[in-house]
Amino acid sequence: MKYDLEDRIKLFIKDLILFIKEIRKENKYINKDLDSLLNQLFRCSTSIGANYIEANNSCSKKDFRNKIAISRKEAKETEYWIEILVNYEDDNKEKLRIFWKEAREINLILSKIFNNLK
Repeated sequence: MKYDLEDRIKLFIKDLILFIKEIRKENKYINKDLDSLLNQLFRCSTSIGANYIEANNSCSKKDFRNKIAISRKEAKETEYWIEILVNYEDDNKEKLRIFWKEAREINLILSKIFNNLK
């Protein structure tokens, strides 16, 4: 199934948010460390989409490039937090691998867009 990038990012974020909610539900007595990791993952992943939308509505090429750069950085940070979360979620390693792969692909696409704007 093909998506435009905005739709792909939205679907990724939606699925990741549902996953985070699922982890919180499964871990009734969630510890502070895991909660902090989930909060970080939530913030950076949702920022990918917010900055991409801002880029698409930018007023100038410079603003577009800046917002794509931020979106790309947030995708890279999302990859990082997913990698860290693997240490806390033995039962969800396969799901996390899939999320990491999608975050990586989004990062590569955003990097390509960014590099083509030079």
